[in-house]
Amino acid sequence: MKDRIKMIMESQHMTQQTFAQFIQISPASLSSIFTGRTKPTLAIAEAIKSKLPTLSTDWLLFGSGPMYMTGKSDSESTTEKTPSTPQELMVDFEEASNVVTTPPANQSNSQGVDSTRNNNHNIITKIIDNKQRKIVEIRVFYDDSTWETFVPQKS
Repeated sequence: MKDRIKMIMESQHMTQQTFAQFIQISPASLSSIFTGRTKPTLAIAEAIKSKLPTLSTDWLLFGSGPMYMTGKSDSESTTEKTPSTPQELMVDFEEASNVVTTPPANQSNSQGVDSTRNNNHNIITKIIDNKQRKIVEIRVFYDDSTWETFVPQKS
């Protein structure tokens, strides 16, 4: 499966770092898969499939059939468009970066700021009054089985 993930990355012209960001997993997880330290999990397969819906699940999991789905059932064809050119299979990062998220209509930014301010008033500061401690001696041990003792000067 790791070879098929590499093939997907190559078909999308992505580096390991950008592909990990694209499917929203940590780059370290992807690196661990490629080095053979861990095996791909169902969560990673689902993350890839959610970002690339035209990718064949059978191909991704088992290596059987074509990489991308060509025929769809009637219910799938009404919700998804089949790419007709290789460019449509590519990810357009400019389009993705132009997407702006907006807060829900029933919640405004000013309410969020006010609630944060109110939470700050509920913080209790506890000062611990301990007697100040003084350093009596410091010992440094060396690898040749010797040590030195440092004692602060008395004032």
